[in-house]
Amino acid sequence: MTRVAVFPGSFDPMTNAHLDVARRASGLFDRLVIGVLNNTKKEPLFSIEQRVALIRECVADLGGHVSVEAFDGLTVDFARTHGAGFIVRGLRAVSDFEAELQMALTNRKLAPEVDTTFLMTALEYGYVSSSLAKEVARFGGDVTPMLPAPVAAALAERLGTRPRV
Repeated sequence: MTRVAVFPGSFDPMTNAHLDVARRASGLFDRLVIGVLNNTKKEPLFSIEQRVALIRECVADLGGHVSVEAFDGLTVDFARTHGAGFIVRGLRAVSDFEAELQMALTNRKLAPEVDTTFLMTALEYGYVSSSLAKEVARFGGDVTPMLPAPVAAALAERLGTRPRV
């Protein structure tokens, strides 16, 4: 029996917290599909194609059982498409839990065969969010502790700033 999980998110951009969760999830499941949500209601900084390419670069060392794909619509439909029995969600703090619990219960109602697995991010990334990283980068701050190197470089290029090291 193959244990397949999806790790969905907008990943605009992928942070070290996301990467930490992906790395650990890749060790728990036989196959991990990182699903990059194409949310037409939001205006992301990076296009869906750019986010997929950046994430592929960041997870290249995790092995062939990890893939990255764009999707839109319901996460449970994306999970079903890939034969996934699990949705992986990262938690940074207790404040994330309420919204994540509501989403997990909704997904469970929509797809009882798909379970949600929560992974706490590593302590050093508990404060990191995509929004915070973009804000720091906009004002020329050092985002290297928050973002994988390829993402930090792409963000600096996109914002027309120079990455601090």
